[in-house]
Amino acid sequence: MQGVLTGFAVIAVVIGVGFVIGRRGYLGEHGREVLTKLAFHVASPALLFTTLAEADLSVIFSNRLLVTALSTAAAAGVFVAVGVVRRWGVGRTTIGALCSSYVNAGNLGIPIAVYVLGDASLVAPVLLFQVIALTPIALTILDLSGQGQKGPLWRRLITPLRNPIAVGSLAGVAVSASGLTVPGPIMDPLTLIGNMSVPAVLLAFGISLCGSTVPGRGSDRHLVLLSVALKSVGQPAAAWALAAGVFGLRGAPLLDVVVTSALPAAQNLFTYASRYRVGEVLARESILLSTILSVPVLVVIAALLG
Repeated sequence: MQGVLTGFAVIAVVIGVGFVIGRRGYLGEHGREVLTKLAFHVASPALLFTTLAEADLSVIFSNRLLVTALSTAAAAGVFVAVGVVRRWGVGRTTIGALCSSYVNAGNLGIPIAVYVLGDASLVAPVLLFQVIALTPIALTILDLSGQGQKGPLWRRLITPLRNPIAVGSLAGVAVSASGLTVPGPIMDPLTLIGNMSVPAVLLAFGISLCGSTVPGRGSDRHLVLLSVALKSVGQPAAAWALAAGVFGLRGAPLLDVVVTSALPAAQNLFTYASRYRVGEVLARESILLSTILSVPVLVVIAALLG
């Protein structure tokens, strides 16, 4: 249980600092926007490149990754289906689907993997799947559905190659697959820049909480409640059913996939929503509520399967 509490404590402190910064106005009127752009265009691509450049890509063929992919598709698919029926729009539906299925595998998943599961590398499959497949697909949908995307077909088809998050991820995968070692004078500055990503995202999220209403009561309350229910209960339940019923996982492997699926929505989803100016309230409230609910959910899972 120490890993769960430690991971959440670290995140809560940094978000709290961001909230104080916002209340005091230390970064001025555009502080949140600057931090968001810094994370999206510079720090996050650097972090993803340095992480994936040294990753073991053999994990993409594991049963754990298949469980992750299928449970993610199940949670996101339910939200998309409801969004289509309710006509919530492409942008908000995409953000809501991400909040329903995109787990916090980085800044929260790593400490939980270390303290609860005993191995930080166990979050690698979900991290790789999200940055290689889920993120490029979602951001491409947001790009193509936004204003000003009326250019030639060839330009729209190469949209993923113009997205800094996707470029950083794909470049890291290419380096790892090639077996090359990036020289220290190149990797070290990128690592230093990438280290700004998580703090920038969390601080921007904390600043955004200033003046916000009680989550789940605004105009997007139905979207928020659905995404939180899917993220906190639906996705881990789907992961358990697939892992135990389809792939026959037991013991530690079963605990691993269910715990990672029960992680809350990632803070960088708010960065994406802010970058595309769609579903910002939905992302902020879904992340906040799923983070709060994931504490008892993870405790129960660890007690039942540990």
